[in-house]
Amino acid sequence: MLASQRRSTILGIVEETGAVKVSELVDQLGVSDMTVRRDIEQLATEGLLERVHGGALAVGGRTSDEPGFTAKSGLMHAEKETIAQAAAALVEPGAAIGISAGTTTYEFARVVRAVPDLTVVTNSVPVAQLLHESGTPGQTVVLTGGIRTPSDALVGPVAVAALRMLHVDRLFLGVHGMDPRAGLTTPNLVEGETNQAMVDSARQVCVLADHTKWGIVGLSTIIPLAQVDTLVTDEGLGTRARRAVAEAGVELVLGCKGRPSPGRNGRGRS
Repeated sequence: MLASQRRSTILGIVEETGAVKVSELVDQLGVSDMTVRRDIEQLATEGLLERVHGGALAVGGRTSDEPGFTAKSGLMHAEKETIAQAAAALVEPGAAIGISAGTTTYEFARVVRAVPDLTVVTNSVPVAQLLHESGTPGQTVVLTGGIRTPSDALVGPVAVAALRMLHVDRLFLGVHGMDPRAGLTTPNLVEGETNQAMVDSARQVCVLADHTKWGIVGLSTIIPLAQVDTLVTDEGLGTRARRAVAEAGVELVLGCKGRPSPGRNGRGRS
């Protein structure tokens, strides 16, 4: 296969799925890891896709495009791990927390599954399964009902009705995109409504999102940026983005190798 044909194939896969891992392209194309990485770099230089750690993301796509859980799980994995570790420092034994669907929140669940006497409300099937299998003493998992989305979230009227009866100390929310004007967004209208219900059930909202989510705008706004209490992200977040987060009055926590780096301020909601 010629290089131009190979890159066209890669671009087609990314446009169809929204995201792809290098390892998946190696298997599909039958070429080396380095060849795939060079192709991705060339396509990124041409502005046709976005190169991220471990793979590539579609750029300039439709605001309703929603990559699946598996497609996103291997992207920015190191960053997701540091974010998860930093966010876990905010959880104490005996707390009641909410965990939304998403691959970053799934990594967070991996870390907090050992916390005893934790009550977790979630609309994520993978998160609920992970916590159920942990067998941690005193841990309670409440899985909302609803219709399953490509991101393995349970959404819709059933989920919203369940969430309206529940109250948690802090919600750990995964998002499709973050933008100073559009706020926190998702490409799925019904998931956006369900996430809004999760926000309403929480005293504090903590967003878990790597730096590549900044500037991405999905179809539906969940909440404005200023309604977020804490943003936990990685050190790749740019200076302008950090300034916008500070101007919105949001506490910024940066996941670092081995330890979290707290931001300038914190504020809770009563």
